[in-house]
Amino acid sequence: MAVTHGGNLLEIAARYKTDAADWLDLSDGVSPFSIPLGPVPIEAWQALPQNADGLEQAAQQYYQSAFEPLAVAGSQAAIMALPAVITEQLGRCGTVALPRVGYKEHEQAWTVFKKNNQRWSIVYYQDQPTDAQLAGCDVVVLINPNNPTGYLLDAERLWALHNKLAEQGRWLVVDEAFMDVTPHCSVLNRVQRFDHTVVLRSLGKFFGLAGARVGFVFANPSVLTALTETIGPWTVTGPSRWAAKQALGNSQWQQQNRQRLARSSERLHRLLAQHFDSPMATHALFITVKLSDAVAVHGALCQQQVLTRLCDEKNALRFGIPGDDRQWQKLESALTVMQAATNSKG
Repeated sequence: MAVTHGGNLLEIAARYKTDAADWLDLSDGVSPFSIPLGPVPIEAWQALPQNADGLEQAAQQYYQSAFEPLAVAGSQAAIMALPAVITEQLGRCGTVALPRVGYKEHEQAWTVFKKNNQRWSIVYYQDQPTDAQLAGCDVVVLINPNNPTGYLLDAERLWALHNKLAEQGRWLVVDEAFMDVTPHCSVLNRVQRFDHTVVLRSLGKFFGLAGARVGFVFANPSVLTALTETIGPWTVTGPSRWAAKQALGNSQWQQQNRQRLARSSERLHRLLAQHFDSPMATHALFITVKLSDAVAVHGALCQQQVLTRLCDEKNALRFGIPGDDRQWQKLESALTVMQAATNSKG
């Protein structure tokens, strides 16, 4: 079964018989502040993508890793391929620990994979696996920070988990798609050996470049080779490679964006707190509000042409960050109308 994602604005607008240009889309968790890029050189369009263009070296430096990564068409490409690759490394299917709440493409990939009529068993954990779950699994998939719960496993505990699994020959997969705003919490600047560790990074969220479809995989050479053979050549286009290299090298903009996102997240938290008396999970790129009537609230906001992410469990809404004054005003107005309608029904 296909996984539902945010960002499907054209489909939603058509469903409501409205123009997508009139909507405020806060459903995808992508930074509304995209890094400015100049004209793409014509060579990037004309030539086949080349691995020797400096992108992997730029990524190694930006992510403060001891090793160069593999560039892929968004971390999604690696998520889909990893069950097959790790199964090959282990020589069998086994048990994988997944977050009960989190980016569902991980669960989808491990659920649908099958080899020689064998499938992976799945155990689910809250926030982080228990000792008992660790003892019974072959692979731990950790989304850090978690999307949509915002839960962040700090660097010390993550490093302890990494060492424990590595010593036992178990595998750790860390999805750090939302880590750019807290780079000091990444495991990448600590790992010196990737024997049983895979780290995924994504350029789309923090840099506001989701359409470029660029991600990176840090792993041991055998895993990277297997991924390359599975995914195939030229997975990242020449223009996307050029854009990614510009983004990774612009440290001044990166720092400015972290500060800007932090301010915007605080502002969004204050605004949502005025309208919801509910627990909120706050991240610099999104805020998730737990709601018993999440489906109804999602629909009410859609009536005001504001699209949020209805979380898979149907018990929470994830709000992305508005990008300018017009968007902030539209969100505030929609929340006010929604609250008034709710109060009148009460």
